[in-house]
Amino acid sequence: MARIIHKTEQPVILEGYQAVMKPSKFGYSLSAIVDGSMVEALEDDRINSLEWALSKLKNPKRSTLKPEPWEEVTEGQFKVKFSWNEDNRPPVVDTEGSPVTDENTPMYSGSQVKLAFYQKPYILKDGVTYGTSLKLVGVQLVSLNSGAGVDTGDMAAEDVAALFGKTEGYKSADPVVTVIPENISDDF
Repeated sequence: MARIIHKTEQPVILEGYQAVMKPSKFGYSLSAIVDGSMVEALEDDRINSLEWALSKLKNPKRSTLKPEPWEEVTEGQFKVKFSWNEDNRPPVVDTEGSPVTDENTPMYSGSQVKLAFYQKPYILKDGVTYGTSLKLVGVQLVSLNSGAGVDTGDMAAEDVAALFGKTEGYKSADPVVTVIPENISDDF
């Protein structure tokens, strides 16, 4: 089965709790909001992945299909979630393609990134439950909101940099910090 790597052409926004550069007590994780066109491509890819999984099941008629690894949060906007361990950390690069390795890089909710990932079919050990999951290949950090980040994956940083190319935004060697004022109220 051929692996199709999906890539966000435009930056997406990280949403919710992020443990990209430094693991939480539950390991590494990243969640972002993607648009409907990305989910359409994932749905097409999911059909082939599920056909493969069905062909491997002991008893397909008694099987249980798990839901898609994305959920609609508003019309045309979907949340995708990724998790990984230390052994398969995807590389994180800046807009120039340089590796971002500082585990204190503030990649929190609101930061903008480009993602490269693939969809993988799975069958649980019970031999009955099956579905697909999303596996992160690489991350390009476009802008920071403030937070922490991650450096993981089976591709080298140079491969991820070549995948995304260069774009304007965050540079690990020359960060530009923009201060965003707190909400100002007219009530004194």
